[in-house]
Amino acid sequence: MTMGKKFWQRALLITLVCLAATGTARATAGEEAAEITDGDCVYRLYDASGAYLTCRAGRMYPGDEYIAGDNRHYRISRVDDAACAAYGEIVTDDAGDVSAAYLAELSGLWSARAEKGDKGLICMYSTHSDESYVPGDGTSSKWKNAGIYDVGEAFGEELEKQGYRVIYSDETFLPHDTGAYARSAATAQALLKKSPEALFDIHRDGVSAEEYETEVEGEEISKVRLFVGRSNANREANMAFAKKLKKAADAEYPGLVKDIYMGKGNYNQELYPQALLLEFGTHEIEKDKVMESTGYMAKVVDQVLGGTASAEKDAGETKGSAKAIVWVIVLAVVAAGVYALAATGRMGDVWGKMKRSLSELTGGSAGKRK
Repeated sequence: MTMGKKFWQRALLITLVCLAATGTARATAGEEAAEITDGDCVYRLYDASGAYLTCRAGRMYPGDEYIAGDNRHYRISRVDDAACAAYGEIVTDDAGDVSAAYLAELSGLWSARAEKGDKGLICMYSTHSDESYVPGDGTSSKWKNAGIYDVGEAFGEELEKQGYRVIYSDETFLPHDTGAYARSAATAQALLKKSPEALFDIHRDGVSAEEYETEVEGEEISKVRLFVGRSNANREANMAFAKKLKKAADAEYPGLVKDIYMGKGNYNQELYPQALLLEFGTHEIEKDKVMESTGYMAKVVDQVLGGTASAEKDAGETKGSAKAIVWVIVLAVVAAGVYALAATGRMGDVWGKMKRSLSELTGGSAGKRK
């Protein structure tokens, strides 16, 4: 009887431990918003009137946020898991704005890099190491030489053309499951020790090709989705960074950035304020189109991190101001000549008056009078 009692006590203890472990695994899976296998149920997002907005190969949760291509900002209020459908309420259509504090922070980074003559380091890795492209790789998933690494390497080369140092980790984190982010976290932390300007996790989506097909500057390429994890302390900084990238892309290459999705989970973005997940196309789109998009995206990243857009704007304004000053001087000198001619009727007095006016207006740098 004693042995039987001990046996059942141990059995009960083992059962409780197993149930606790199962619950923990499910909680972890839910926290990282479980990915959906390509071809399975894809969640679709609709607005309050029932109009279709977007879709993703991953669960949608109440509280997720979505910034559409036209910058209308939605927050998901209801999800129907049976129908793989979600419904969002509009929050604002002013998503392109970036806080003054964040702009000041970027300005400080630009100034520091300008003094060093160095645009800095960008680090990248790919949590879902099997992701591939059917048109190009022949399959959507490869455990060796996956297509996503071709895209990441191309993106890195384009960033180097813009003047950045790039480290793209070739570590793999298989299998493609909810534990992949926990496994890739160590690599992300190791990369952050090198103090990069930004940390990108390179992915692709698992929806239909038409969701990502676009044309930029007459070239057929793939769109890029910016993905932010909303369950982390850096969510506001991550989102501000994503908005800045989208705003720059919308101005220079309309249609390149598909949208911004803020989903439940961390996605290792709690590790760094300027960490983002980039989805380059989808498994059904031609890999060549995705590769072509990397050059445009690298230029967008440079405009945000390198400050080239701000510098070009300042240079343009300075050039315009100089032209305006020259025209003011010319008009003032001509006006003085016309006045002299009207007053004296002699051309000699006109020429003398014009020379004196030119000298006075230029501080003596032109003409004889100082």
